[in-house]
Amino acid sequence: MSGPLIATDPSSDEIRRSALRRMRTVAVSLLLFAAAVYLATLGRDGFWGFVNAGAEASMVGAIADWFAVTALFKHPLGLPIPHTALIPKRKDDLGKGLEEFVGDNFLQEAIIRERVLGIGVAQRVGDWLAVPANAERVVKEGSEIAAIALGKVRDDHIEALVTEALVPRFHEEPIAPLLGGLLGEALQDNLHHGLVDLMIDEIHGWLVANPETVYAVIGERAPAWAPERLNEVVVERAHRYLVRWVEEIQVNPHHRARKALDSMLVRLSQDLLVNPDTQQRAERLKDRVLDHPAVIKTAISMWKALRKALLTSLDDPQGAVRRRLLVEVEGASSRLRTDAALRDRLDKMAADGAVFAVERYGAELTAVITHTIERWDGKEAAQRIELHVGRDLQFIRINGTIVGGLVGVLIHALSVAIH
Repeated sequence: MSGPLIATDPSSDEIRRSALRRMRTVAVSLLLFAAAVYLATLGRDGFWGFVNAGAEASMVGAIADWFAVTALFKHPLGLPIPHTALIPKRKDDLGKGLEEFVGDNFLQEAIIRERVLGIGVAQRVGDWLAVPANAERVVKEGSEIAAIALGKVRDDHIEALVTEALVPRFHEEPIAPLLGGLLGEALQDNLHHGLVDLMIDEIHGWLVANPETVYAVIGERAPAWAPERLNEVVVERAHRYLVRWVEEIQVNPHHRARKALDSMLVRLSQDLLVNPDTQQRAERLKDRVLDHPAVIKTAISMWKALRKALLTSLDDPQGAVRRRLLVEVEGASSRLRTDAALRDRLDKMAADGAVFAVERYGAELTAVITHTIERWDGKEAAQRIELHVGRDLQFIRINGTIVGGLVGVLIHALSVAIH
């Protein structure tokens, strides 16, 4: 199947066409000069005999090389001589040969690896990123791409991710050993004390701010036969004692309530690791939580909040995310420029990646040559190729004219010497 060639730059084509015409003019002028000399010295002996022989051989060489060059692209003088117009006739074979030539001689592992390592990709990237404008450009472009990607994620995507991927996976994964291990590590490092302090502070604040709620809760459980005033005094005193007890826990890090809570948490962490009953209860609780409709709503709400925060920060040149990205890019540039070992590792990774790409897709890459040439019209392909290489091919005609003349003089000299 043939088709039009890819459009090229008209101005560049005109420059090539002009250069081709000039070289053709030079080659034809030499041929005409040789013909004129031949006619002017025809039938003469002596020195002019040598000139005549040289001119005759120059014409032969010029015409032979003109035929050879012309036969590549078209039929000389329009005559359908066999083995002429080679490119229009055999462009597909030439494309296949070019594909094999490129694959065999250029897309080889040793060549590609040597070239990639010689480029020094890591050093160049580090030097390029060292320019503040380039680092800012990377952050800007990366932020825009990230913002576009975040905008493409819809709520139904998050819902599908949670319901089809995360929730089934969490159902399958036992949570008791994980919780037990995390709780044990937290207790060992006393990380839970801060959470306990926060919880006690919240309880104390609530008790102080909501005495009527405490009165109502305790008052409901007071005996109906007791006088109302007595119940009020008892409830009020109970509230004061409760507030005082919580305050004692607040100020005393060694309070027995804290120790009791620590002991309970230690036992819970151990039971989560080894007690089957505790593990089963944890798994049932996990399953109930995962199956609750609020899980999907919470996941979507969290995603919306996270996306909004990220988009806002990415859109702001002075936002925390973009400032952090810029710091990381500058740090990466500095490491690339100062750490030779890191550069060496990255260059080897780049070479490995290039080799992998060539080994996996090299055949498809070189096949583009054949597929493209097969689509070209034969006549147009010949014209385009001649436009690009025809100027240099005219030197064959010029050299043939000159070398032919010298050989003619040499042969004439040998003939004279023999006779």
